[in-house]
Amino acid sequence: MRLSRMAWRNLWRNRRRTLVTMGAMTLALLAMILYSGLMTGYLRGSERNLLDLQLGDVQIHAKGYRDKPSLYARIEGVDRLLAGLRKDRFRAAAILLGGGLAAAGDASAGVTFYGVDVKDLETVSTLSRQVERGRWLDPRQPGGVVIGRKLARTLEVKLGDEIVVLTQGADGSMANELFRVRGVLKGVNEGTDRGGIYMTAPTFRSLMVFPEGAHQIVVRRPADLPLDAAVARVKALAPGLEVKSWRELVPTMASMLESAASVMYVMFVIVSIAIGIVILNAMLMAVFERIREFGVLKALGMGPGKVLGLVLMETALQTALAAVVGATLAIPGLWYLTRVGLHLEGLAGTTIQGIAWDPVWRASVSPATFTGPIYTLVFVVFVAALYPGVKAALIRPVAAMRHR
Repeated sequence: MRLSRMAWRNLWRNRRRTLVTMGAMTLALLAMILYSGLMTGYLRGSERNLLDLQLGDVQIHAKGYRDKPSLYARIEGVDRLLAGLRKDRFRAAAILLGGGLAAAGDASAGVTFYGVDVKDLETVSTLSRQVERGRWLDPRQPGGVVIGRKLARTLEVKLGDEIVVLTQGADGSMANELFRVRGVLKGVNEGTDRGGIYMTAPTFRSLMVFPEGAHQIVVRRPADLPLDAAVARVKALAPGLEVKSWRELVPTMASMLESAASVMYVMFVIVSIAIGIVILNAMLMAVFERIREFGVLKALGMGPGKVLGLVLMETALQTALAAVVGATLAIPGLWYLTRVGLHLEGLAGTTIQGIAWDPVWRASVSPATFTGPIYTLVFVVFVAALYPGVKAALIRPVAAMRHR
């Protein structure tokens, strides 16, 4: 009789034990697959929010700007540099940066001005879709600005209210202007929330007496280009300028995302060890209950290797069935988590370590969502089944047939 057929029949001689063991493996695998999908979705979503809102994949600054930001430390030849980047399949947008004071009524706050080209910014950032109230910038209405949500509370302003800004222009003159609040942003990051004011690039240049140049260029790489290769190509296109990847700009955040991925694998190990203990217990019980049977098989000529193979085959069949059922049950769960997600309205508008938190937590599915948990389960179950299998293989026929 073939080993696989014998193993299959042996499984159903004690249906309850087999079903309990398979049920434990199925539930463990289902939990690991759903957890894997959610964690992958969290990591990808966090990175996507981080890059899409402001950072981009790569940033270009004038030498020394990041160490000591200054209105005068600017990138020259911006149009030529942008044209070169776009010719090499990069998407890029120039950002103008300046500081000052904003006031409304009796309230005031220190602010950062962002001058942006509305069309260019939309190619590298989703910021225009992060408006909580009102509307995004319109080049046809240069007097309208979009501000951070905490700044709106500090100044106690609503849509349509006027704010006064005071600053010093690039020519040394004192600049002041009256703007109308056109929109209020959702949570983006702490700096923008507390003191960010977005205006069109022409408005910024007029306010700051800054006719040419830029302080920052945000670059997005083609999907098929690795990050390191993208940085190298941007450096070649921007000689004499400081070029940094997003991982270099926010190393703490990059490390945090990598650590979160490690936590996922640790959870896999913990769940797998727990299920491994269940398998070990179930297989040991199966061996002890069948000592006389193994003794008879060995007396009839079945060698230790075949006895070990029989135990492992029984375990493999249970694992295979559990894997099929668990993966099948996970499909509708992942579909729901991918399309609908978990709604965490209590976290709406919050930022975690500088990342805007999406109140809808969605899963992300790839082949690794299934293969990772399945491989982990198979490995742990195989290791757990080795000891009972070896114990069965070493049974002596005479002693086993006398066992009661």
